[in-house]
Amino acid sequence: MPALEAALTQRVDLIDALLPQTQCTQCGFAGCRPYAQAIADDAVPINRCPPGGQAGADRLAGLLGQPTLPLDLSRGLPGPRRVARIDAQVCIGCTKCITACPVDAIIGATRRLHHVIDDLCSGCDLCVPACPVDCIVMEPAATPWTPHDATAARQRHQARARRLVREERDDRVRLARKASDKLEALSDAPVDADTARKRAVIEAAIRRARERLAGTPVR
Repeated sequence: MPALEAALTQRVDLIDALLPQTQCTQCGFAGCRPYAQAIADDAVPINRCPPGGQAGADRLAGLLGQPTLPLDLSRGLPGPRRVARIDAQVCIGCTKCITACPVDAIIGATRRLHHVIDDLCSGCDLCVPACPVDCIVMEPAATPWTPHDATAARQRHQARARRLVREERDDRVRLARKASDKLEALSDAPVDADTARKRAVIEAAIRRARERLAGTPVR
């Protein structure tokens, strides 16, 4: 089984290496890697990546020994690379675009102007619907998206995923500690029905927090 799993992982790696790593989700998956996994499992066709274009679909066909398929245009239209632009006069610093960006190409802070780093932007468009004040537009990029860009974007996307897991775990630890502090504070409260109810609610919250922590992978 380990040899089979290694072979399957290698197959996914090879497919993923041919995808553009824009992480745009137009294929119907949360990113390029999940789409590569679905292709490797023969669960979806190879022609659902607009950023990769027809050339990308043809490369996947060659890798997998499959007939080439015309690009599925219902997923979006291929075209030159675009990058996001934020209107400084309208941006309210809500950070929603930062949260939406799958490759960490946007910098800023709460209630501060956000800025897109052109060289890192994959043109995924995911920040556009996330903006509550419609201050983001997509414009033609000065340079095309290269294999080097794709490799760097994959690394940033993976680093972002690891960071989000750590942040989620840290938040759960913080909430569990806060609940424990509240429970300890109740030790000085009068022993009555109201205190018993509060204690039961907090103890249940602590149990849920511990269960969630036990189920969160550490990366």
